[in-house]
Amino acid sequence: MEYVSRVPRPPLDELIDDLYYLDGAPPYARLTLPPMPSALLIVNLGAPFRIRSGTDIETAEYADGCVVTMPTRAFEFGYPLPTRSVGAHVKPWGLAPFLPMPAAELCDRPVTIEQVWGRPAVAELRDRMATADGPHEMLTLLEEELTRRLCETAGLGLVRHTSSVIAFAATVFAIDPAGPIDWSDLAGGAGYFDQAHFGHEFRAFTGLTPTRYVEVRRRFLREHPGHVMDGWPLPAD
Repeated sequence: MEYVSRVPRPPLDELIDDLYYLDGAPPYARLTLPPMPSALLIVNLGAPFRIRSGTDIETAEYADGCVVTMPTRAFEFGYPLPTRSVGAHVKPWGLAPFLPMPAAELCDRPVTIEQVWGRPAVAELRDRMATADGPHEMLTLLEEELTRRLCETAGLGLVRHTSSVIAFAATVFAIDPAGPIDWSDLAGGAGYFDQAHFGHEFRAFTGLTPTRYVEVRRRFLREHPGHVMDGWPLPAD
């Protein structure tokens, strides 16, 4: 299995986590993917994918690729053997500028790339990818196509800001004040390249430095044993 991934250049990096190339025999022929804060856009260059979403009984084939908005229900994704595709892991709000319809209309309803961009455009893109000189050129072709299709979406900035606040809040509440804290690891897990930037954002969000926040929480839990805040961080499933 060959897997190549890279972060796209601005402005796509604000919408897309990474672009990737996948080729070969996947470790799993079929995956059950849970609801997740992410979306997918995949251009298929091999045999059809098979997807069963939501409450569907039967799987459906997706020959040219698929678009999956942020799912609220688990869905099954079946790879052909072998498989070959170029795709994008998209941030929760990131698909909106590339769709001709509101992303909410596609909730838990995967569609083909053709349904989104039209058959001629998708056929041309797949042909160019099929004759490209290696994975990196294929990723560049997808990046250029996404950049060309990028359009201004009303309210996207507010959605992006709100989502980042929710994500930062989850990071803050996941801190376990009872144990040792690796601030560098925590900063990296929250998506920050350095601890200083994380500390600055942390103070802007909480009004406290990270170490002062932990001190305050420890004192609060000592003075209020059994409080609901004592349940954080929540256990992993």
